Amino acid sequence: MRGSAASAAADGFRTDINGLRAWAVVAVVLYHFGVPGFGGGFVGVDVFFVISGFLMAGIVVGGLDRGGFSLPGFYLARARRILPALLVLVAVVLVAGWFLLMTSDYQMLGRHARESVLFSSNLRYLDESGYFDAASHDKWLLHTWSLSVEWQFYLLYPLVLLLLARCWPQRRGILAAHLLALLASFAVCVFLTFSEPSQAFYLLQSRAWELLLGGCVYLLGTRQGLSSRWRGLLEGGGILLIAASIALIDASLAWPGFLALLPTLGAAAVLLACRSGSPWTASVVAQWLGTRSYSIYLWHWPLVVGLVYFYRQDDPVWIGAGLLASLLLGHLSYVAVEVPARRWLARRNSLRNAAWLIGCLVVVAVSAQLVRRSGFPERLPSEVAKVEGERQNRNPRLKECLRFDAACTYGGDQVHALVIGDSHADALVSAVADALPDARQGVYFKGESGCLFVYGARWAGKGERVDCKQLLEEVASRLDGLYPGMPLFLINRTTSYIRGELPGADGKPLPPMVYFSRKVEQPDAEYFAEFRQHYLDTMCRLAEHHPLYLLRPVPEMHVEVPKAMGRALLRGRVEEIRISREEYRQRHAEVWAVQDEVAERCGAKILDPLPYLCDAQYCYGSKDGMPLYVDDDHLSEYGNRLLLPMFAQVFAAAPAVSTAPAMPEAGGR
Repeated sequence: MRGSAASAAADGFRTDINGLRAWAVVAVVLYHFGVPGFGGGFVGVDVFFVISGFLMAGIVVGGLDRGGFSLPGFYLARARRILPALLVLVAVVLVAGWFLLMTSDYQMLGRHARESVLFSSNLRYLDESGYFDAASHDKWLLHTWSLSVEWQFYLLYPLVLLLLARCWPQRRGILAAHLLALLASFAVCVFLTFSEPSQAFYLLQSRAWELLLGGCVYLLGTRQGLSSRWRGLLEGGGILLIAASIALIDASLAWPGFLALLPTLGAAAVLLACRSGSPWTASVVAQWLGTRSYSIYLWHWPLVVGLVYFYRQDDPVWIGAGLLASLLLGHLSYVAVEVPARRWLARRNSLRNAAWLIGCLVVVAVSAQLVRRSGFPERLPSEVAKVEGERQNRNPRLKECLRFDAACTYGGDQVHALVIGDSHADALVSAVADALPDARQGVYFKGESGCLFVYGARWAGKGERVDCKQLLEEVASRLDGLYPGMPLFLINRTTSYIRGELPGADGKPLPPMVYFSRKVEQPDAEYFAEFRQHYLDTMCRLAEHHPLYLLRPVPEMHVEVPKAMGRALLRGRVEEIRISREEYRQRHAEVWAVQDEVAERCGAKILDPLPYLCDAQYCYGSKDGMPLYVDDDHLSEYGNRLLLPMFAQVFAAAPAVSTAPAMPEAGGR
C-alpha cells in the first residue's frame, strides 16, 4: 500500500494522528502526577506542537492550493476548537478558588485565568518562571502556556503563508521558507536554552520550529511514496524516539535545546509514515484517549495542583484517583462541552459564531480581572484573613533598604549598631533597632537579597551577582571607619547558599547557590573546606574593627507558613507548622561548626535564636495561632519580636551572650 501524509490529511480522519495524541497526553499526565518511569513525559507537549504544525499546514496550504482559504474562517475554526472547553475549565477553576484560596492566591489565579483566555499566559509564566520548580504547583492554569504558544503561532502562520503565496506561490518556495524559519527558530531555541532557559521554554520564537517541523512534514509528505515496509520502519523508529525521550530525559537536563529533537523527530516520523492501521496508534484505547486528549490535558493539571494543595501528591491512592478523575473529567468535557459546542456553533453563521465566542470569552476574562483586582477578601473567615495578613507583614522599608546601593538607619539617628547581610538581615533589623535601650539610638543597615557575605564566594547561577560583589567591596573599603567600635550583627541564610534551598516537591536536593574554586551539584568535603576557610577569613576580618555577633541560622520550614495555615483553616483544620530540632541540627551542622570556630579564633559572639523559636523537640512556624514567618524562612515583623530579648542582651550592661554555645542535640535547647 502506497500513500502520503498530506493526502491522508486532506482526505479525512487520520487514526495515526489521533493515536499520536494519545501517546502525548498520556506522557504529560503521567509525568505531572509523578508516576515513576515518566520523568521525561513533558516531551508530550513537543509532540503536540509537531502535530499542530502538521495540521495547520494542511489547512492553510491545502486551502491555498484549492484557492478557497479564508483567514477569518481559519481563526474562527481554531476558536471553536479551543475556546469552549478552555473557558469552562477556567470558569470552574475560578469558582473552586473562591472556596479554596486566600486573597493573594486568588488574585494570582485571576491574573493567570485572564492571561489564559487571552492566550498570553506563556508570557506571564515567563515573568514568574518556571515550569519545573516547586512554585509551579501553586499555579492552577500553568499548563495553558502551551495553548498560548499555539494560538500565537496560529495568528502569525496563515498571514505569513498568504504573503508567501503572493510572492512565491510554488510549493518549493513555501517549503524553503518553512525550513529557513525552522532553522532560525531552532538556533534561537538552542542559544536561549543555555543562556535564558525560561525564555527558551516559554517563548514562541524558541518553540516555533517544532510547529514548523510539522508543517515541513506535511509539505514533504506530498513528495513521498514510501512502501508499506518502509513506512512501518519509519513509524517504529518514531515511536522508539518518543518512548526513549519519555524514559531517559528528565527535568534536570537543559530543555528544550538539542534534546527536543528526539521527541519532535519521532513525532515527525510517525506523521510521515501515515500508517492508518498501526498497532501503536490505532487501538481502541489509543483512539479513545486521542479523541479526548485536549480535554484530558486541560483537566489533569488542576487535579495535580489539587493534590499538592491537600498534601496528597505522594499518596499512591490519591494519585490513582487523580489519574482516573483526569480521564473522567476529560471525557465529560469532550461529550458535554467540546462536541455539543462544535455542533451548536456549526449551525450558526460565522458572525453569530464570532459573537458567541467573543461574548463568552469577555465574560470569563472580565470575571478573572475582577478576581485579580480584588481577591474578594470578604469571603474569608476573619481568622483566615488575619493569617493571610501576615504574608505581607514584612519590613516596611524592604524595597527602600534591601539594595546594595542603599544605606539605611533604623530607629534613632545615633548609630549604636550595624546590621549587614541578606534578606534574613532585613527581616530582623527592626528587632535589633527596637532592642536598643534608648529611642535616640539607631541601627545602620546594609544588605542585598540573596547575598552571602563571604569574600571569595561566587554566584553559581547564571551570570555574576554584581550587586552582591559591590556590597562586599563597599563594606570592605569602609569598614575601618564605619562606626568603629559599634557592635556588628552579621545575619545570613548561610546554609542555603552552601547546601542549596530546601528540596522541592520532588524531594531532590538542590545544588549550592555559591561556589569558590569549582561548581558542584552537591557539596562535598573539599567544597566545605573551601567554604570554611573563606568564612573564617571574612569573619575575622570583620571582627578586627567591630565587636562581631553571628546569628545562628533561623529555622526553615518546609512550607510557606501563612499559606499552609490559611489553607488548613479554609478546610476547617488547624495546621501546626514545625520541624524537629534533629532536622535543624543536621541541616545546619557545617554552619554551626564554622561559627564556633570563628568565635574561638576571632572573638566573635554567637546569638542563638532557637531558645526563642523552639522547645525541647521542635521549632515552630507559628505562635498562638499566628504565623511567625511571611513565607518558609523569613520571620515576619510579628515573629521577629520573639528575638528582642536576645538582641537586648547585646546592649545590656550585663555580659552580652554566650561566646559559643554548642550545637543543640535533638531534645535539647
